[in-house]
Amino acid sequence: MCKTKKATDASEPRPVLSRSQRTRPSHSPGAQSSSLSHSAIPSSSNPTSDLYTSSLSYTKATSSGTGTSISSRTSLSSLRESLPENPHIYHISEIRAATNNFLAKRYSSSSSASTAACWRCNLRGRDTVVFQRKFRHKIQTSQLKERLSVICRSHHMSIIKLLGASVSGDHIYLVYEFVEGSNLVDCLRNPRNPSFTVLSNWMSRMQIATDLAHGIDYVHNKTGLNLSIVHNHIKSSSIIVTEPSFNAKICHFGTAQLCGETEEEVAVETDTSKRETEIEEITEEANATSLRKLKRSDSGGRQFEGVRGYMSPEFRSSGVATQKSDVFSFGVVVLELFSGEEALKYRFDKKTGNFVRTSLMDTAEAATAEGSDGLRRWIDRRLNDSFPVDVAQKMIRLALDCVHVDPDKRPDMGRVAGKISKLYLESKKWSDNVNIPTGISVSLAPR
Repeated sequence: MCKTKKATDASEPRPVLSRSQRTRPSHSPGAQSSSLSHSAIPSSSNPTSDLYTSSLSYTKATSSGTGTSISSRTSLSSLRESLPENPHIYHISEIRAATNNFLAKRYSSSSSASTAACWRCNLRGRDTVVFQRKFRHKIQTSQLKERLSVICRSHHMSIIKLLGASVSGDHIYLVYEFVEGSNLVDCLRNPRNPSFTVLSNWMSRMQIATDLAHGIDYVHNKTGLNLSIVHNHIKSSSIIVTEPSFNAKICHFGTAQLCGETEEEVAVETDTSKRETEIEEITEEANATSLRKLKRSDSGGRQFEGVRGYMSPEFRSSGVATQKSDVFSFGVVVLELFSGEEALKYRFDKKTGNFVRTSLMDTAEAATAEGSDGLRRWIDRRLNDSFPVDVAQKMIRLALDCVHVDPDKRPDMGRVAGKISKLYLESKKWSDNVNIPTGISVSLAPR
């Protein structure tokens, strides 16, 4: 990264000159243009909260005398680490060496229900997670490099960074930075202790909902790229919750574009399909038999990947992932977040002898129809009925808007993020008024 004039002065302090040694500054037009060119901020960098923090640290450092050089160097180094990098193109031999020829123990904490094989390993001195995925559609090498370049330059605090990729045959290996934490599924439903959750207060769940909304809004609307990005992998098992503030980070950013799951590729396949066949749902927990069935070369069915409970109606019927289908998945995650229940459940009816399928959308609609009493019974009981009822009603209604059957009636993620930010502030005000104890230590580890 090129240093600006101020950055150079901060990182390499010059000795203080006496009055007689100082020279009068030049006022030539050439000197002015040079100063402006050095102080300009590159337009390709994406401003983040870290940028503003670093700027404040620099301002304080320049006014504090002796601590100028040390504080400035620290703030500039933290800024440099937070900025997006150029993509790394890894040779397949590097991936094989880091994963012990793919024989190393697979890592599953980041996405416990994923069929994609993944390994935690060290690549070029960095702690990373490597996901192995198969190309859904053929992508030209030049197009793949272009997409990888623009996606790796995207940066948001609620999205796990994509560092680079490697291609071998029909597979692509996506390398993400490793983030310490636990996925949302384990935070909400710990099989070892179902009555315990680390997300035991309302503000922790509002924090996660806010982070998710702004992260997906960034993916859809604020990357600054000439590319319509669809996530297509939004589910509770692909969301990492980090300590100590319970911030949420979204996994698998860029997978849909790099693996050929976007609308353009699927639309081409749909137009060239010679016959219509029944589309089968591929769950992330699908067994090898069902996967082999869908991979038959003589099958004319459209192949796509989704998770039961998170797929929108139009995605189930067409296999085309859009931003509106992302909104639907987000709405399901929000309902799951505040209820603590799974997106889909099956219970055995003794009267009929059949399994009855219930979804969070159905139970949430029934609860909101009953008013505040029904909502209190629906929201996770482990919150101990301690939450602002009016804010909870607005949150659930917003989530139900996101899962509307008609995609045109679903709100845009920019509007959703704005509403959730407002509800977060209302929740913060409520939390400050009730004086929730803050001296209690919590941990993501199971008890």
